[in-house]
Amino acid sequence: MKHIDVADLMTDEVVSVAPDTAFKDIAKLLAQYGVSGLPVVDDEDRVVGVVSQTDLLAHAAQDPHPARPDVPPAGPPTAGNVMSTPAVTIHAEETAADAARLMTRRGIERLPVVDEEDRLVGIVTRRDLLRLFVRPDSEIRRRVTDEVLTEVLGVPTGDVDVQVVDGCVTLNGCVEYRSQLPVLLSLVGQLDGVVAVASHVATRTDDTLATHACHARDVRP
Repeated sequence: MKHIDVADLMTDEVVSVAPDTAFKDIAKLLAQYGVSGLPVVDDEDRVVGVVSQTDLLAHAAQDPHPARPDVPPAGPPTAGNVMSTPAVTIHAEETAADAARLMTRRGIERLPVVDEEDRLVGIVTRRDLLRLFVRPDSEIRRRVTDEVLTEVLGVPTGDVDVQVVDGCVTLNGCVEYRSQLPVLLSLVGQLDGVVAVASHVATRTDDTLATHACHARDVRP
């Protein structure tokens, strides 16, 4: 089954800055484009950091006067001075689920997308990922029926009825083997756009008993 990749969701027209971009210019770009952060790239478009509103505010809150009189005042702040590094990035071929997990784990709103040489090719945000959950119910139903039931599990057409309402999938019917049930629920739950799965699927054959019996014979002295 095909999952939605980061490349399918990312914006490929990315506003970025160089390490020597001035503090005020960064602030202007953030305001102009209505974004909370910008990737910082070197001369070869490799991502070396990310500068955000939080970075700018943290720098602005610092005491402008040095604690020691023999320490000269710092020069004008630049992206390279205030950026967060190393940058948290993701590759275009990774899945949207991978991006969502990474954003959640690191507590960030956007991810620079890079190619195999770590060069900037796009950016993906939490808003982009939310588009997965507005996928049409009809499309989700088609994928459950065609990809999961027919292609993967080989369930005959009509044995399982699939209903989808607002991303919530309800399954009614019967499959041949009990061992197919956890696979069915797992695969449906992993489909892009699925919010919840309710199963009312029965089985004709409990093949799990035969498996347990075989294991018991294998370990018998």
